[in-house]
Formats: sequence, C-alpha cells, structure tokens
Amino acid sequence: MKSPRMPAGLLLAGGMLSAVPAFAGEWLQWQDNSLSYLDGRDFTVQPARQQTLTLEHVDGWKYGDNFLFVDVTRFNGGTDAGTGASAWYGEFAPRLSLGKIAGRPVGVGPVKDVLLAMAYEFGEGPVETWLVGPGIDLDIPGLDYLQLNVYRRQPRDGRAGDGQWQVTPVWAWTLPVGRSDVLVDGFIDWVVDNRDGSHAHLHFNPQVKYDLGKAFGWEEKTVYVGVEYDYWKNKFGIDHDGYLGREVLGGTDQNTASLLLKVHLP
Repeated sequence: MKSPRMPAGLLLAGGMLSAVPAFAGEWLQWQDNSLSYLDGRDFTVQPARQQTLTLEHVDGWKYGDNFLFVDVTRFNGGTDAGTGASAWYGEFAPRLSLGKIAGRPVGVGPVKDVLLAMAYEFGEGPVETWLVGPGIDLDIPGLDYLQLNVYRRQPRDGRAGDGQWQVTPVWAWTLPVGRSDVLVDGFIDWVVDNRDGSHAHLHFNPQVKYDLGKAFGWEEKTVYVGVEYDYWKNKFGIDHDGYLGREVLGGTDQNTASLLLKVHLP
C-alpha cells in the first residue's frame, strides 16, 4: 500500500497557521480553525468509498481575509491511478479588501465590499493552479455572509484549462432549531467555459450541520454533526458524455453525500 504524502500537506498548513500569531494585535482581527472528518460513498473518477480529514483556517486581518484548507483522503477498497491508496489536496485563498485599505466603506446597496480575490490550488498529481480576479461581499438579510468571487484560472506546467474563468459563491446561513442551530454553508465552483481540453464543470458542495455543542450545553459553534452533499458535473473538467468520461471512467458526474463531524479548535 502506498503511504499518503500527508506530511507535505499538513506541514504547509501548519506553517501557515503557526505564522498567524505574528499578526496579532492591530493586524489580526479574528480567526477560526477547525478539523473535520467525512465518510462517504459513490464518488466518481476516484475510488467510490472515501474517508477525508480536513484542516481549515479562516481569518480576517487589517487589509483583507484568508482561507486555507487541506484535505487528506483515504480511498477504501481501491486506489487512484495518480496517487495510490490516498491523496492530499489543498487551497489557499487570500483576498485584499478595498474598503479596509481605503479605511472607509466602498459598497453600494447590497454590495458591502469590493476585493481582489486570489487562490492557489496545490496537492498530489497535476493540480497546481493559480487563480486571480475580482470579488464582492454582499449583505443579504438572513444570511451570515455571502461572497462572490470571479477568477481567471492559470494551471501550471501547461495543463489543460489554461485561461478558463471560474465563478465561486460562498455562503453561510444559520437556522434556529429547538435548543440549538443548524448551519448551512458551502460553495459552488463553476468553471464556465471549455478550454484546451478541459470541459466546463460545476461543483456544488454544501454542508448541513447541527450545533451539537450548543444542544448539550457546551460552548456553541464548537462541535457540529451533519452531512456534506457533493454534486460535481464533469468532475475534474472531464466531459461526462465523452469517450474518456463514459467508456473509460464510467461517468464523471458525481452525486453523493458524506457523514460529517466538525470540531472548531480553541
């Protein structure tokens, strides 16, 4: 069995997280760190049964915000052609806020801020990609937050998809339920055009989580249980209806869900 390259992903994430305290005081405004465990079946392209450990970090600082996650996935009962019995993947997404830099509100109507959005995708296999484009933060009644980022994708090493556009909304919505709350949050990555052999694709990935800590009288927003839904049309940009998608991979449209346990770290 091939051993996972877990240390590389976790070392990178750990290095970024260890640097956070250096920005404390006037620079670091807030931060949140969490660890999630997911167990799901019926995935496509890769082995159908997967267990994933996810480390997440998000913060707001003097001139913007940052988001980082690293997934370490074990494939149960199968192997991936590119990575073996396991794989790791991550994204780092910093944004610069025009409002924070200007020191005054710049929004109009429901738009409360305008940002320069960037992202870096990294991990095992041919996944390294740089993204950059505009972003906006929206103030929508009832939602905790709603972001809309538009990126120009630039894969490294001449891979397919160079120059594609990606639209990424990110949201969170808290609903009171009995003695506790249900949090519905997630993202959509919509790559809108075909380019250099990479097909347009849509990845819809919400989580529905019950605040177990609040229900049991512990500190709220610390322990969640729930499900993560994962719909991915033309996964990895592979055309579901093409020869590779249907005849070789057996289809690339993913429609599945995973059980989820999420703990927010102190």
